[in-house]
Amino acid sequence: MKKFMLFVGGLIAFFILLANLGPMILLGLSVWLLYVIFKKFVKSDSTAGKVGWVIAGLIVLSIGLSNIYAVIGVAAAYGLYLIYKSWKEDDAQPAGQFVEDNDPFQNFERQWAEINR
Repeated sequence: MKKFMLFVGGLIAFFILLANLGPMILLGLSVWLLYVIFKKFVKSDSTAGKVGWVIAGLIVLSIGLSNIYAVIGVAAAYGLYLIYKSWKEDDAQPAGQFVEDNDPFQNFERQWAEINR
C-alpha cells in the first residue's frame, strides 16, 4: 500500500511539475536577465544608460513577478525527489528480514533446537 501511495503522490507531483514547467523556465530566464541587466547597469557610465538599464530591469522584474507561482513547480520537483528517494530506500531493505522473524516455522525450528540441547 505504501508503494501505491508513493506512486500516486509521485504522479501528482509529476503533473504539477509538468504544468509549471513553462513558468519555471520563464522565471529562471528572468532571474538570469536581471543579473545581466544589473551587471550592465553597474558598468554603465552615462545617466541615460543607467536609466535605460533600470527601465529594462523593471520590465524583466515584472515578467519575473508574474511567474512567481512557478515556485509551486519547484516544490513539486522537490517532492518528486523525496518520493524517489523514499522509493529507493524501501527497495534497499532486504525482503526476507521481516519474514524470518514472523515465520512460525522458523520460530518452531529454532525453539525445537533450543529444547533439544
